Amino acid sequence: MIGRKNETSELLDRYDREDAQFVVVYGRRRVGKTYLVDETFKGRVTFRHAGVSPVESDDSSQGNSLKKQLRAFYYSLISQGMKKEHCPADWLEAFFMLEMFLQENDDGSRQLIFLDELPWMDTPKSGFITGLESFWNNWACHRNVMLVVSGSANSWMRDKLINNHGGLYGRVTWEIKLEPFNLRECELLFEENGVHLSRYDIVQSYMIFGGIPYYIGYFKRGKSLAQNVDDLFFVKGAKLSLEYDRLFSSIFTNPEMRKSIIKALNTRSMGCTRKEIASMTGHSEGGRLSEALQALIISDFIVKYTPFGMSKREVYYKLVDPFCIFYLDFIENKEAMPDEFWLSNVTSQSIVTWRGYAFENVCFNHIGQIKNALGISGISTTQSAWTKMGDDDKGTQIDMIISRKDGIVNMCEMKYYSEELTVDKEYDLLLRHRQSLLYEKIPKKSAIHNTLVTTYGIKNNEYRWSFDNVITLEELFD
Repeated sequence: MIGRKNETSELLDRYDREDAQFVVVYGRRRVGKTYLVDETFKGRVTFRHAGVSPVESDDSSQGNSLKKQLRAFYYSLISQGMKKEHCPADWLEAFFMLEMFLQENDDGSRQLIFLDELPWMDTPKSGFITGLESFWNNWACHRNVMLVVSGSANSWMRDKLINNHGGLYGRVTWEIKLEPFNLRECELLFEENGVHLSRYDIVQSYMIFGGIPYYIGYFKRGKSLAQNVDDLFFVKGAKLSLEYDRLFSSIFTNPEMRKSIIKALNTRSMGCTRKEIASMTGHSEGGRLSEALQALIISDFIVKYTPFGMSKREVYYKLVDPFCIFYLDFIENKEAMPDEFWLSNVTSQSIVTWRGYAFENVCFNHIGQIKNALGISGISTTQSAWTKMGDDDKGTQIDMIISRKDGIVNMCEMKYYSEELTVDKEYDLLLRHRQSLLYEKIPKKSAIHNTLVTTYGIKNNEYRWSFDNVITLEELFD
């Protein structure tokens, strides 16, 4: 299994303990939660069940949704050895049936229960949490049992399980938030699948798919990046053409509101304030907006941050999910796209411009690698972008500012080029101008280091020393 060494070790450590364990695994849809549990506990699962996706369900009423979930749970029990009885009437009875099944199969060894896509089972007014509470508090926690639950609805997993204030308060013994692959892990997965791409193209794939293993797994060997992008998005019946809507419908009860926020944030690379989001979407600034923003943050679609030099009260929300950005920029509301759209337009200005902004996002998602390249992995830092608005051409934007506890401020430029970057006199003057503006905002005892993050480095000319540090793709892949 590529990556996931820490997560695998943590799961096995919990399995080897002698007390009951309640483990929560959560993370973005398609990030590999089910695969992690299956591979780690191959041949050890006593009972497993996955909730029925609401996206595929055609049941409109709450009652039908509950019945479908209960029937699926009952079928899982039968298929794994329980004698046929009757479909449970509610979740209390369903979990009681599970208790009886486990008792009948108890030989004294560790019993592992894996409940996948848990939020899907909690249909409106279903009493699911009550049933789960009863199962754990009255039975499982007193036995040699390990319960592993997973789900893609991160906000549900956090609110209903990890931060539960009712009967499951403090019951979770371990939590694992599974992150997308980094660039190096993506490279290893491509290699394992026999897909040969340059690191330059792997970075572009990250700009589109965001390090989600499931998406990368669709790549076909013998085809270029552009050909695979066309196959997955632009040909008739493309496998990921409907993924955006499914992504939101599968994890949010009010997907349209969340999508409207995402769409608004995609219009500004710096992000928007809460007030701006309310104005752009037509939603009030009340509790529902707060709830939606928090859910999107927990689900890693957006981040909340304070731009450099601003008051801590001036909070911005920024879209950071690469898949969403790509979909909104190139797929949504685009009709009659040619089957070879990406292959035919890889050098177009719109895609070149998109790559520039998308590379900034790649860098923010690899801040650990950047800090390691700078030799400051052990130093506490904060990272943000900075835009200074001006009435004339004196305004400026800095891609990333790394503020360090050792008195250094790294003023970072991100440049995605197909060759070495050439710094000329004009660019050198621009860097000096930005540096002078930044010096007005930082403590006098601090120093600024101009830092370049780019693909293949910098050409050795008279302006080479405009940058104190140059970080290339090789270091982003470390």
